[in-house]
Amino acid sequence: MNQIPLTVRRAIEITGLFFLGWIIVLGKGLLAPLLMAFFISIMLLPLFRFFRNRKMPEALAIGLSLLAMIVVLGGIIWFFSSQISVLIRDFPTIQKNVMNHLNALSTWVGSKTPFSSQEQINFVKEQSNNLLTYAGTLLGGVAGGVTGTLIFLGLLPIYIFLLLFYRNLLLRFVFLWFPRDNHEKVEETLREMQVIIKSYLFGLLIQVTYMTVLLGGLLMIIGIKHALLIGIIFAFLNLIPYVGALLGNIIGVLLTLASSPEIWPIFVVLGTIAGVQFLDNNILMPRIVGSKVKINALATIVGVVVGGEIAGIAGMFLSLPIIAVLKVVFDRTDQFKQWGVLFGDERPSRSPMEVSVLRWNTKAIRRKLEKENEIESPHDGEEKK
Repeated sequence: MNQIPLTVRRAIEITGLFFLGWIIVLGKGLLAPLLMAFFISIMLLPLFRFFRNRKMPEALAIGLSLLAMIVVLGGIIWFFSSQISVLIRDFPTIQKNVMNHLNALSTWVGSKTPFSSQEQINFVKEQSNNLLTYAGTLLGGVAGGVTGTLIFLGLLPIYIFLLLFYRNLLLRFVFLWFPRDNHEKVEETLREMQVIIKSYLFGLLIQVTYMTVLLGGLLMIIGIKHALLIGIIFAFLNLIPYVGALLGNIIGVLLTLASSPEIWPIFVVLGTIAGVQFLDNNILMPRIVGSKVKINALATIVGVVVGGEIAGIAGMFLSLPIIAVLKVVFDRTDQFKQWGVLFGDERPSRSPMEVSVLRWNTKAIRRKLEKENEIESPHDGEEKK
């Protein structure tokens, strides 16, 4: 492969990426639940091994692990549904508050612009008709999406069970792709991927819990209505990098605006969310997830957008762990190390145009950049051997 000219090798890589993307788009209905099942099965491995250490049959250990996962998910769904039912019971009050806010907005617009109240009403009616037409089209798409969601949820436990049951066969399949001389590096890569995925996903689970309790609890103490609902919605949307936090803020403001006849609670909600986010981003999450793999903001945003285009919400959630896994693999392969650099956050403080050593792909340079960016090297175990 090294005897092939560099331009030809790069052309082959780009062509391979194109066809890989094409295959992913064509097979997204199969790949989305399979990838989700892969990540969940890695999270369930400690529980599965706990049951196996108690001399339980393999199938029973997998079944109990799945049951524990279903109980946790059922608890989350029940909690969310109970908060939605409270919101529905308050619908008359919400309707009244919305009308008051609209009247106040109409008065303000009338005082600042030449539009009369009747012109504003006609505009609102026109936009409402357009919104109803759009909603009808959207509901038609959602009806088709419900079937896909049910299929996704139905396949998920089946895939998890089979991935855990055939885990040794799948590992043997992976090793058989590589020469014996590379098996040690393959094993280290697989172990590293498992550690990173578990730490990341367990960290997200802990993050959802404390974000719901912290944000919802603070808003409840302040006296904001539907505080827990705002907390749990923001906690889950915050799992989608960058985009999710923005959506969480918007939904929090809309719920507060609809639930309160006054404006000041909106600023309280935005301020509380900002404070909790600062605490989460700078203190809590770095200590929980750690810093073995950092993905730069550009790769994260592009990954979220591409994941959303391919597989919707599920693709957005899966984008970051997939990129992290790809970075681990790329960093361990000689021909794809430049792609690992592209995904990573080992940002040089000076330009490689000025400092020639920054153009080199050596272990010393990599460790220096990791130290500058406060990244715990995932290669520590390898270098101590």
